[in-house]
Amino acid sequence: MARYRENPAGIQGKTLSLPTKAHIKYSFEHLTNFTPHLTLRYRARNKKVRYMIKGLHHNAYRCRNSEETRAFYEDFLGLPLVRAFGIEESKTGRETEALHTFYQLDDGSALAFFEVPDMPFEFKTQHDYDLHIALEVTMDDLLAMFEKGKQSCIETRGIADHGFIKSIYFRDPNGYVIELTAPVEESDSINPKKSAHDVLKKWSDKHG
Repeated sequence: MARYRENPAGIQGKTLSLPTKAHIKYSFEHLTNFTPHLTLRYRARNKKVRYMIKGLHHNAYRCRNSEETRAFYEDFLGLPLVRAFGIEESKTGRETEALHTFYQLDDGSALAFFEVPDMPFEFKTQHDYDLHIALEVTMDDLLAMFEKGKQSCIETRGIADHGFIKSIYFRDPNGYVIELTAPVEESDSINPKKSAHDVLKKWSDKHG
């Protein structure tokens, strides 16, 4: 125990004893060793859940043409091209020729693309269910981009109301569906996490 020898006003002739960090740590661990449920409740109240996965670093997709892709993601959507490098040899030693490009989002993550002329790939008009990329924006930006898409003669759909988000949809030069989505307030009575598990269980019970 540490000794605190200063005498605050109103406390004369007394020496106060304060616990050290080590003593507090030992006392808490000693207590929670016998009450594990208390440890969980304490952590739930005082700390965010720790996930191994810290966030999205980048998603990577094939592209037909790197400059056409840049024009859509940088000039139209406003995502800056922050990194680009050529690849002349694969990790297995095979000779190749590819360009890898990265477009940065506001949180530091990125959408990335590979242009690989000597490797066949089936570019097609993707259905929303098969592949789409959803990017969060404000409602004001959603409305502004909806008009910008139509004026730019880019395939533009929306505005779709999904209850918890509102969305618009574009198609990039590679056939991918790009969704811009703005969150909306939900009722306090809704627990999305619990509801999600209930919906999944009902689906799995029906479809196996």
